[in-house]
Amino acid sequence: MKSLWFKPYSLKDWEASYPDTLVAHLDIKLIEIGPDFLRGTMPVDRRTHQPHGLLHGGASVALAETLGSIAANMAVDQTAFVCVGQEINANHIRGVRTGLVTGTARAFYLGRTSQLWGIEIVNAGGQLVCVSRITMAVRPLAP
Repeated sequence: MKSLWFKPYSLKDWEASYPDTLVAHLDIKLIEIGPDFLRGTMPVDRRTHQPHGLLHGGASVALAETLGSIAANMAVDQTAFVCVGQEINANHIRGVRTGLVTGTARAFYLGRTSQLWGIEIVNAGGQLVCVSRITMAVRPLAP
Protein backbone atom coordinates (compact mmCIF):
# COMPACT_ATOMS: atom_id res chain seq x y z
CA MET A 1 0.00 0.00 0.00
CA LYS A 2 1.26 3.45 -0.92
CA SER A 3 1.67 5.85 1.99
CA LEU A 4 -0.50 8.97 2.04
CA TRP A 5 2.09 10.95 4.02
CA PHE A 6 3.93 13.74 2.20
CA LYS A 7 7.28 12.34 3.38
CA PRO A 8 8.41 9.51 5.65
CA TYR A 9 7.81 10.29 9.33
CA SER A 10 8.84 8.55 12.52
CA LEU A 11 7.30 8.84 15.97
CA LYS A 12 10.45 10.67 17.10
CA ASP A 13 9.61 13.48 14.64
CA TRP A 14 6.63 14.38 16.86
CA GLU A 15 7.81 13.51 20.38
CA ALA A 16 9.03 16.97 21.34
CA SER A 17 6.48 18.98 19.36
CA TYR A 18 3.97 19.66 22.12
CA PRO A 19 5.65 20.80 25.36
CA ASP A 20 3.37 22.86 27.62
CA THR A 21 0.26 22.19 25.52
CA LEU A 22 -3.02 20.35 26.03
CA VAL A 23 -1.43 17.33 24.33
CA ALA A 24 1.26 17.19 27.02
CA HIS A 25 -1.18 17.91 29.85
CA LEU A 26 -3.45 15.03 28.78
CA ASP A 27 -0.41 12.77 28.17
CA ILE A 28 -1.47 12.00 24.60
CA LYS A 29 1.17 9.84 22.92
CA LEU A 30 1.57 8.85 19.29
CA ILE A 31 2.23 5.13 19.12
CA GLU A 32 2.05 4.10 15.44
CA ILE A 33 2.29 5.61 11.99
CA GLY A 34 0.93 3.28 9.33
CA PRO A 35 0.77 3.87 5.58
CA ASP A 36 -2.80 5.20 5.87
CA PHE A 37 -3.40 5.79 9.59
CA LEU A 38 -2.06 7.49 12.69
CA ARG A 39 -2.61 5.96 16.14
CA GLY A 40 -2.25 7.44 19.60
CA THR A 41 -3.21 6.85 23.22
CA MET A 42 -4.50 8.85 26.15
CA PRO A 43 -4.80 7.74 29.78
CA VAL A 44 -8.17 7.79 31.50
CA ASP A 45 -7.44 9.32 34.90
CA ARG A 46 -8.18 12.41 36.98
CA ARG A 47 -7.01 14.69 34.14
CA THR A 48 -9.48 13.23 31.66
CA HIS A 49 -12.46 12.41 33.93
CA GLN A 50 -15.76 14.20 34.17
CA PRO A 51 -17.30 14.61 37.68
CA HIS A 52 -18.81 11.08 37.71
CA GLY A 53 -15.42 9.40 37.18
CA LEU A 54 -15.92 8.63 33.49
CA LEU A 55 -13.83 9.70 30.51
CA HIS A 56 -14.91 13.25 29.66
CA GLY A 57 -16.33 13.59 26.15
CA GLY A 58 -14.22 16.69 25.62
CA ALA A 59 -11.08 14.68 26.38
CA SER A 60 -12.10 12.17 23.71
CA VAL A 61 -12.58 15.06 21.28
CA ALA A 62 -9.16 16.45 22.25
CA LEU A 63 -7.58 13.09 21.41
CA ALA A 64 -9.50 12.92 18.13
CA GLU A 65 -8.57 16.46 17.10
CA THR A 66 -4.93 15.90 18.01
CA LEU A 67 -4.69 12.77 15.87
CA GLY A 68 -6.68 14.27 12.98
CA SER A 69 -4.64 17.48 13.01
CA ILE A 70 -1.26 15.78 13.11
CA ALA A 71 -2.29 13.33 10.39
CA ALA A 72 -3.63 16.12 8.18
CA ASN A 73 -0.37 18.04 8.46
CA MET A 74 1.65 14.89 7.73
CA ALA A 75 -0.27 14.60 4.45
CA VAL A 76 0.82 18.02 3.10
CA ASP A 77 4.08 19.82 2.35
CA GLN A 78 4.53 21.67 5.65
CA THR A 79 6.94 24.14 4.07
CA ALA A 80 4.02 25.46 1.98
CA PHE A 81 0.79 24.54 3.83
CA VAL A 82 -0.73 24.25 7.27
CA CYS A 83 -3.87 22.28 8.15
CA VAL A 84 -6.18 23.65 10.84
CA GLY A 85 -9.37 22.28 12.32
CA GLN A 86 -12.55 23.67 10.82
CA GLU A 87 -15.25 21.43 12.31
CA ILE A 88 -15.32 18.39 14.57
CA ASN A 89 -18.07 16.14 15.88
CA ALA A 90 -18.14 13.08 18.08
CA ASN A 91 -20.48 10.30 19.09
CA HIS A 92 -19.75 8.93 22.54
CA ILE A 93 -20.66 5.25 22.68
CA ARG A 94 -19.25 3.68 25.82
CA GLY A 95 -18.00 4.98 29.16
CA VAL A 96 -14.47 4.34 30.40
CA ARG A 97 -13.29 4.78 34.00
CA THR A 98 -9.60 3.77 33.90
CA GLY A 99 -6.84 2.58 31.62
CA LEU A 100 -5.79 3.79 28.19
CA VAL A 101 -7.92 4.68 25.23
CA THR A 102 -6.47 4.36 21.74
CA GLY A 103 -7.49 6.49 18.78
CA THR A 104 -6.88 5.75 15.12
CA ALA A 105 -7.19 8.47 12.47
CA ARG A 106 -7.85 7.58 8.82
CA ALA A 107 -8.50 9.89 5.89
CA PHE A 108 -11.86 9.90 4.16
CA TYR A 109 -10.90 12.68 1.75
CA LEU A 110 -7.68 14.57 0.99
CA GLY A 111 -8.36 17.60 -1.19
CA ARG A 112 -6.49 20.69 -2.25
CA THR A 113 -8.24 23.00 0.26
CA SER A 114 -9.83 20.62 2.75
CA GLN A 115 -9.46 17.18 4.27
CA LEU A 116 -11.91 14.91 6.08
CA TRP A 117 -10.66 12.46 8.71
CA GLY A 118 -12.41 9.81 10.81
CA ILE A 119 -11.11 8.88 14.24
CA GLU A 120 -12.20 5.77 16.15
CA ILE A 121 -11.36 5.57 19.84
CA VAL A 122 -11.40 2.21 21.62
CA ASN A 123 -10.85 1.05 25.21
CA ALA A 124 -8.20 -1.41 26.37
CA GLY A 125 -10.48 -4.30 25.37
CA GLY A 126 -10.86 -2.97 21.82
CA GLN A 127 -14.47 -1.86 22.35
CA LEU A 128 -15.58 1.28 20.56
CA VAL A 129 -15.75 4.29 22.90
CA CYS A 130 -16.10 7.23 20.51
CA VAL A 131 -16.34 7.93 16.79
CA SER A 132 -15.30 11.38 15.61
CA ARG A 133 -15.03 13.17 12.29
CA ILE A 134 -12.93 16.28 11.69
CA THR A 135 -12.81 18.63 8.72
CA MET A 136 -9.44 20.27 8.22
CA ALA A 137 -8.84 23.43 6.22
CA VAL A 138 -5.65 23.33 4.13
CA ARG A 139 -4.17 26.83 3.99
CA PRO A 140 -1.04 28.19 2.33
CA LEU A 141 1.57 29.47 4.73
CA ALA A 142 1.96 33.23 4.79
CA PRO A 143 5.05 34.35 2.85
